[in-house]
Amino acid sequence: MSHLLLAFILSFLAGAASAVGGLLSFFIKKENLSALAIGLGFSAGVMIYVSFMEILPHAQTALTSLYGSYGPVFTVILFFAGIGLAWGVDRCLPPLHVKEDTLKQTAKLKQTGIFTAVALALHNFPEGLATFFSALDSVTLGFSIALAVAIHNIPEGIAVALPVYHSTGSRQKAFWASAVSGMAEPVGAVTGYFILSAVLHEALLGVLFASVAGIMVYLALDELLPTAHDYGHGHQVISGVIGGMALMAVVLLIF
Repeated sequence: MSHLLLAFILSFLAGAASAVGGLLSFFIKKENLSALAIGLGFSAGVMIYVSFMEILPHAQTALTSLYGSYGPVFTVILFFAGIGLAWGVDRCLPPLHVKEDTLKQTAKLKQTGIFTAVALALHNFPEGLATFFSALDSVTLGFSIALAVAIHNIPEGIAVALPVYHSTGSRQKAFWASAVSGMAEPVGAVTGYFILSAVLHEALLGVLFASVAGIMVYLALDELLPTAHDYGHGHQVISGVIGGMALMAVVLLIF
């Protein structure tokens, strides 16, 4: 029982790190649109880098170990399936029927924040499963994975907090939006133990990770980067993108 509790606590702490990104909205002035542009570019860089350098390789390894030479093929198909799913969700979102440019931008930011939260929740769910079951197998391994996940959840929390804060002006809403998106990690842990423990296998995690990578890349390219360019110059946005990629590169090299 103590082992199960520890595994759950590690999953919870890894997910709660998203709220740290939400806290950053307290230190960014609403009028500072350059900071918003750089921050959104930073978030896009994080998503793109972690998708191609961590999530997709993880998915391909899992699927290749089970399906041999077909593993990479399945990974690519699932990646684009994730993009297709994200595109479908985006098309189902209500259109912006506003005339004033300011209101339109505010509504767009709010939509971006909501969509980001959904995508990151989908991403965090399988991460919660991975952290939990790794901790059950080895406390040391579980702690290492939880630490790595927690560190890269901080900039992911920024991706949720910034659009929500700048569209609503509420630091509390920004914080809670990022915190709730991170709670998909312990939800994934509980679901894995009570529901999926009998049927969960490496192939399912591979499918989830490949699809989520597609969702995150779509989000970065279709939502975060266009919105960032609305609020800043191209060089500001690209500096944010490179900064996000550089941070994730260092984190992945260390952990």
